Amino acid sequence: MAPRPLGPLVLALGGAAAVLGSVLFILWKAYSSRGRERRWDRGEAWWGVEPARLPEWDEWEPQDEEDEEPALEELEQREVLVLGLDGSGKSTFLRVLSGKPPLEGHVPTWGFNSVRLPTKDFEVDLLEIGGSQNLRFYWKEFVNEVDVLVFMVDSADRLRLPWARQELHKLLDKDPDLPVVVVANKQDLSEAMSMVELQQELGLQAIDSQREVFLLAASVAPAGPGFENPGTVHIWRLLLELLS
Repeated sequence: MAPRPLGPLVLALGGAAAVLGSVLFILWKAYSSRGRERRWDRGEAWWGVEPARLPEWDEWEPQDEEDEEPALEELEQREVLVLGLDGSGKSTFLRVLSGKPPLEGHVPTWGFNSVRLPTKDFEVDLLEIGGSQNLRFYWKEFVNEVDVLVFMVDSADRLRLPWARQELHKLLDKDPDLPVVVVANKQDLSEAMSMVELQQELGLQAIDSQREVFLLAASVAPAGPGFENPGTVHIWRLLLELLS
């Protein structure tokens, strides 16, 4: 029997997925204008968070056409990629960091979300890519463009933990030098797995000891606005240390 040709709907979906991946990559390239430049200065880490401020002018004076406007100092940029299966809490993590309340219910990301956070010495760009199955194929295209990877795991989702492990190790193999922060989210739930269980189930004990891989317990849904959640603060401080 001759093989059955692919239907128009299958072809259309395949083409749409390919276009989506290309669009995501182009948008990220436009959003992050600089090439990758890692800086692993393991000296003293800067733990504070201060918004970048523009210079204040006590008095404004009109300038001649020949005078050049003073150039504002541009902060260096650092890129953080936030990945994980759908429902692991990636969008909530970005919203909490930016001082916004989490959305009610589970709203999957059909593309990407991004947040830019200024600090004293540099700006941190966090890019979240949706965790649905059709978007995971494109994760690896972004790994080599960032400075740190944050991988979110739903600690209570025992059924899909093998999938999370598989996707995590694909990313680890893609860039052996990339620091990785694994966030064991939803630790406040009664059915959440312990940190020891997660370390074993995710295969973290088998990773090269020379590699920077961190496993942090968290429940990123905040009890209050902004950085009041201790787990989120701990993650943010570790990111600043790795990016400094």
